[in-house]
Amino acid sequence: MSLVRLNIKGISYSQTQNGAYALILNEVDGERKLPIVIGAFEAQSIAIALEKEIRPPRPLTHDLFKNFAERFDIIVKQVIIHKLVDGVFYSSLICERDKIEEIIDARTSDAIALALRFDAPIFTYKNILDKAGIYLKVNPKKEAEEGDLESVLEDDVLTDPLGTETSKESYKDKSLEELHKLLEEAVVNEDYEAAANIRDEISKR
Repeated sequence: MSLVRLNIKGISYSQTQNGAYALILNEVDGERKLPIVIGAFEAQSIAIALEKEIRPPRPLTHDLFKNFAERFDIIVKQVIIHKLVDGVFYSSLICERDKIEEIIDARTSDAIALALRFDAPIFTYKNILDKAGIYLKVNPKKEAEEGDLESVLEDDVLTDPLGTETSKESYKDKSLEELHKLLEEAVVNEDYEAAANIRDEISKR
């Protein structure tokens, strides 16, 4: 079976499951998307790994795993989403230590959170993408029906589980110096929602 490389398109709040998020993976050499439902904690961990400017003062679980692995010279070479059963995706971490490869079973959300931290590529098999992959067209003028996955790609931007879609009006009157100070305080306090909003305001400036 041939492997297909995937990139992370983004994360959206799940329309079908309360408290869950939809992680959207994009086929590198194609137009299909692979939506995977993940929990809020894993969504936040993936979002923080994507947000290079936000660094938690203490390591999250996936950061701890990376630090632990690096201490013992273990690297994650790649992640493979290898099975789909009853709507549940199964993944493997392909790891290497002393030039010996090991395959470790992992939840897909954890595997992708680690892939980001190790800069490891993400793959799936063609038959899984044929079975679960979907085509999503970006159409910001169309009002998507509730539960329609097109809604997660409105304006080609996905909702950030850190809360960047919340109101940012309170930061518009702040100076850049004040914003950088607020960003530092938000990260120290582990208020990643506020940190994401402040970072967006700084980026606009």
